[in-house]
Amino acid sequence: MGSFTEAFTEYLPALLDLLLPAHCAGCGGGRTQLCGTCRALLGSGRAGPAGPVPPPPDLPPVHAAAAYADPVRGLLLAHKERGALRLAGPLGRALAAAVRSAAGEGAAPLLLVPMPSTRRAVRARGHDPTLRLARAAARELYRGGVPTRVAPVLRQIRPVADQAGLGAAARRRNLDGALAVPSRLAVRLGGHRLILVDDLVTTGATLAEAARALRAAGRPAHAAATVAATLRRR
Repeated sequence: MGSFTEAFTEYLPALLDLLLPAHCAGCGGGRTQLCGTCRALLGSGRAGPAGPVPPPPDLPPVHAAAAYADPVRGLLLAHKERGALRLAGPLGRALAAAVRSAAGEGAAPLLLVPMPSTRRAVRARGHDPTLRLARAAARELYRGGVPTRVAPVLRQIRPVADQAGLGAAARRRNLDGALAVPSRLAVRLGGHRLILVDDLVTTGATLAEAARALRAAGRPAHAAATVAATLRRR
């Protein structure tokens, strides 16, 4: 049953492209939601260190699979904001590459901790994009022989303002103390290397706050991984 499910999941996007053709969400070309060129870019295997320079306090080492520029930018936005759920698989594989790069060597199994989405955002989008990508990445890592599970343990404990338009310092102030890990969930995190995951890192403020919350719960993050990252600047 498992092999049938995996095969069905693998070939479903191609079948849907035949039945419901669409233009590539990354470059706008072709007759498929993800063309071969953009798919190859996501799977280029170039995952490595990323994130802002200098990093904000509390930010663990960050690794990303690609730069936040088109066509990757278009693919992430289509998945996140326009419900292009067929992109979760290839984006999840890119995230898995970043996780492998971030995790390094070690015997402990991996636990992916996704950035939380607010209930309002989940209702508006119809899904939780970061959690979906984390689960797709975990499946890819597990198939590759890396024991991996997803632990959505972070909770938003106070309202925050919209991050759009805020600079790095303002984002840190906006998010300071906004996340926590309930004690009933923290006990599940022992014995694992914790990898924070998100679709994108820009200023690093969100990942830094998540890392602070994990450390406050007694479970510090080993590293962080994202599909894409903005250009590093000093």
